[in-house]
Amino acid sequence: MSKEPIYRILDANANRCREALRVIEDYTRFCLEDAKLASALKRQRHRIAKNCDNILKENLKGLRARRVTTDPGRQTRLASEITRNEWLDVLISNFRRAEESLRVLEEVSKLLNTEASKSFKNSRFRIYQLEKRCLLKLRENVC
Repeated sequence: MSKEPIYRILDANANRCREALRVIEDYTRFCLEDAKLASALKRQRHRIAKNCDNILKENLKGLRARRVTTDPGRQTRLASEITRNEWLDVLISNFRRAEESLRVLEEVSKLLNTEASKSFKNSRFRIYQLEKRCLLKLRENVC
């Protein structure tokens, strides 16, 4: 059995997670101006990136498996993905994106590296905590 689908799934979810966390990090930095929260999000993003790199970096497995132009999910869009009415919508959608991708990273990485899987699980629960901090702070300081 080829491991290419595993690497494709890991690569896509690694990108998805880092992108989502960067959106949230920028909000906490520029709108909330909360350096501690932005720093905590940045640490998590870098921790996740390091774990992903540990799995995907060898021989550039993630990049070699990537198929951007032929990805069947590339053009799929739901109405809820097109519009955001307020910052709360942006944050919730990006926290969900990060949490869901961490769950996929956790499960699929078990096929290659159980230590990485444990780390992804820890990161997912840390993101749940950061989500609570961020969304409660949003209610106090609307940007």
